[in-house]
Amino acid sequence: MGDDGEERQVVVPEGVRRDRADKVLALLYPEISRSRWQKLFQEGRIWSDDRALSQKDKIRAGDFIQYSIPAAFPAEIRPVPMELVVLYEDASILVLDKQPGQVVHPGAGTREDTLVHGLLHHCQGSLSGIGGVERPGIVHRLDKETSGVLVIAKTDAAHQSLSMQFADRQVRKYYQALLTGVPDPPSGSVDEPIGRHPVHRTRMACREDGRSAQTDYTCLRKFGSIASLVRLRIHTGRTHQIRVHMKHLGHPLLGDPLYGYKTSLTEGGQVQAQLIIPRVMLHAWRLEFIHPVSGQELSLEAPLPDDFSVTMGGLELIASERKSH
Repeated sequence: MGDDGEERQVVVPEGVRRDRADKVLALLYPEISRSRWQKLFQEGRIWSDDRALSQKDKIRAGDFIQYSIPAAFPAEIRPVPMELVVLYEDASILVLDKQPGQVVHPGAGTREDTLVHGLLHHCQGSLSGIGGVERPGIVHRLDKETSGVLVIAKTDAAHQSLSMQFADRQVRKYYQALLTGVPDPPSGSVDEPIGRHPVHRTRMACREDGRSAQTDYTCLRKFGSIASLVRLRIHTGRTHQIRVHMKHLGHPLLGDPLYGYKTSLTEGGQVQAQLIIPRVMLHAWRLEFIHPVSGQELSLEAPLPDDFSVTMGGLELIASERKSH
């Protein structure tokens, strides 16, 4: 395990029964000191199910843990002026509409264009330090391709409160996505445990020995039979949960070949020449949580981004052409 800053991953081996995260990792990697692990936990560098783990969090066999050993970054990351789409801001928190393709925090191979660089300039030193030098204020994550609502902690107290809300599933998370085909029935719930794929270790899968996961879905708009826009609520936060559950339904997200999306949306490969899907079409549409200071319930929404609108326009055109033939 080199000091290159790349994210690594490990599946907790059989025999581990709800033990502390720091103890398990110290046993798995005895070449890394306990004090080193402690610092990595404090810097928010150890994750499971898209949330940072604390040393005392309990993990068990089959859990998927992501971690990173920091690269030799400068002692301080340079603030960089950047256009941020602010949905809400006060002295404690900042809520952004993260743009698709935006990397959240620095890592191996990134430049000075991550969201953290822009946050340092925007907040001018007022960010929670719990995430360490490379992740100041970062409470939860959105993948590079995923757009939408992202909450940032400006104080350590806000960071701790929000982290606890995420851990206790008090945060209500709603998404919108474009699916291949149209789900039937048009609304419902997928309640299937999710675990590591037994063969393809970069994927997750629905499996009986996985961790409980629930996703509610509602179809908002159909594009003939080739695609649909759905609203989703996730009650749990498993790795790749929406992507795995929609694949389980037989309707993988557009632009998501890891979970079964095909470049052709119609029989005979007719669509590929007419429509380019720019990314995994997933958007964090709404986030509801309790303000860490006022106790007020906040509900923040991010409108669908332009690439969703363009893609839906193309789908509508293709569906109309198919209907007229």
